[in-house]
Amino acid sequence: MFAGRRRVRRVLVGRVVAKLEPGGAQLSLLRIAGALARRGHQTRLLAGIATPAGVEMARAHGVDPEVMGADVDLQWHCDPAFASWLEPRLGEADIVHAHMLGAWWAAAHALPAGVPLVASEHNSYEWWGEPPWAAMAEVAARVDRFYAHGPGARAGARRVGVHEARIRAGVSPVAGLGARPRPGLPSPRIMFTGRFSPDKAPDVLVEAIARMAAPPPVLMLGAGGLEDDLRARVARLGLERVVGFSGWVDDPGAWVAGAAVQACPSRDEAFSQTAVLAMGLGVPVVGTDVDGFPATLAESRGIIVPSEDPAALARALEDVLSGRRRPDIATARVWARQFDAERVATVYERSYDELCSAVAP
Repeated sequence: MFAGRRRVRRVLVGRVVAKLEPGGAQLSLLRIAGALARRGHQTRLLAGIATPAGVEMARAHGVDPEVMGADVDLQWHCDPAFASWLEPRLGEADIVHAHMLGAWWAAAHALPAGVPLVASEHNSYEWWGEPPWAAMAEVAARVDRFYAHGPGARAGARRVGVHEARIRAGVSPVAGLGARPRPGLPSPRIMFTGRFSPDKAPDVLVEAIARMAAPPPVLMLGAGGLEDDLRARVARLGLERVVGFSGWVDDPGAWVAGAAVQACPSRDEAFSQTAVLAMGLGVPVVGTDVDGFPATLAESRGIIVPSEDPAALARALEDVLSGRRRPDIATARVWARQFDAERVATVYERSYDELCSAVAP
C-alpha cells in the first residue's frame, strides 16, 4: 500500500469538512494536514458546522478553521447555502479535499473548472436513513478521486456514478502507536474510546457490562450527544463504581496501552482508528460485524461479534479477560503499523500531486 517518498509540488489544499467535532474522521484529516504542513504544504480548513470542542481540536492541531454554521447536520444534507459559502473561499486552492457527503456535494458545486476535487467518505451511507442518491448523482462526474473508507461508501460511490477508476480505498492515519501506559490507571480494565453517538454504540457496551458477572473497571474516553443518556443508564444499572467517564482525549494511546481489552461495539464502522490503535499497542479488540470493520479484524487480528447484541459482547469480553479467547496479537500489531501518520500522508501527498499535474498547463 505504501512506498518511499519522492519529490512533489507544494500545494494549498482547500480542506472542507461537513461537520467539525471530536471524532475519528476529523482527527484523520487534521493529522494528515499536520503531516503535510511539515512538508511545506498549506491547508485552509472550511467547515459547514462545528462544535466548540471541534474548533478547539482543530486549533490544537495547528489549523484555524472557518465555520459557516447551519441548522441541519451537513454530514448527510446537500445544502446550496454551503456551496455558495464555499465558492469565494476556494478560489486560491490548488486542490480541494472534501470530507463527508454534504461537503463534497457542496464543493462540487462551488469549485471552478480545472481545480481537482477529492472526496472522502468515512461512513456507510445507508445505516442512518435514505441517502440523497439523486443529488449525489448530479455531482458524481465532478469528483476526480473518491476515497471510500469502507465497502458501504464504495458501493454508494458506484451507485451514484463515480467511475470505478477514480475510487480508492480510504486510508486513515493512527497516532500513538508507540504510546506507553499512563500511570495510575486500573488494571485490568476495559477501554472505550470514541464519540458518544449512535453509530459508535457506547450504550450497547454499557448494557453488555451490566450482563457480566464481575466486570473490571471500564474507562469511557469520549464526548458527544449520548453522554447524558449514558450516565443515566450507568446509574440506572448500578454501574457507577465500574464505569468511569474521562472526557474526550485526542491521543488516547497512553490510556489504551496496557488495557485488558478494547471494546468497539459499533453499529456502523468502516475501519476504526480506535481498533487499529489498540491492535498496534498489543491490546485485544472486540468489534462488530458491520460495514468494513470485519476486514480490519480479519485473520484473527480481533474478535468479531454481532452488532446490537449486548449478551454476545459481554461473553466475548469475559472470554478475553479470562484467556479463553485471544486474537493474534503479534499479527495485529504488525498490521497496524502501516497506518503511521507519515506513511499515510505520503499516500495523499502523491495523490494530490498526480491530480494537480494532470490539470497543469
